Amino acid sequence: MSDDPTQSREPAVIEGELVQPIPADYTEAGVPTLDFVRDRIERRAATADGATELAGEPTSIDEQIAERDRAAREKLEQIRRSVRGD
Repeated sequence: MSDDPTQSREPAVIEGELVQPIPADYTEAGVPTLDFVRDRIERRAATADGATELAGEPTSIDEQIAERDRAAREKLEQIRRSVRGD
């Protein structure tokens, strides 16, 4: 091997410790912060409330159409009465 600096050499091995970045939601000890836990609980509660609300509405499209048609008939009858002077 020659002492020519243009010749490629094997890269030097650098020893070091790999450090993972700490997420903002955790302390340096790896414990979740109170804000993170609170947000997670509130998100789960909101999801559960929404699911409960949706499950509690058994109205189908057919029921909604029937209700709209009934309201339209009542309004039409009210208009007819007002035109006739009843």
